[in-house]
Amino acid sequence: MSPLTIFLAKLLGLYSMILALAMMARGRNAAAAMKGVVANAPLLLFVNAIGLASGLAIVIGHNIWTGGALPVVVTLLGWFMVVRGGVLLAMSSEATAKLLEALQYERRFYLYMGVALVLGLYLTYAGFSA
Repeated sequence: MSPLTIFLAKLLGLYSMILALAMMARGRNAAAAMKGVVANAPLLLFVNAIGLASGLAIVIGHNIWTGGALPVVVTLLGWFMVVRGGVLLAMSSEATAKLLEALQYERRFYLYMGVALVLGLYLTYAGFSA
């Protein structure tokens, strides 16, 4: 397994796990904070630009589609970040707010954080046991 795959699995896994747990601990306040980010157009632009750059860094350095589940999951996560960042950069704040409403972000907050936590747990375990 590539040292880059292991590094990215550890990095993304710990990041996802810690962020999901921190947001779950804050509960509804964290969900409401997301609305605040979406309402602040300059901050939203900055956050989406950072997300796009992070995804591009992963895709450019680690576009690996073979070698087991871990390298593919890391690559898929990078591509997800690129697509999400690009789409959200192209959307207005109003459109992004409508998207959050359509996804029922506040109502399904713990579900979304649970998915991030499970992904983080998998990546962290796989990265540190590789």
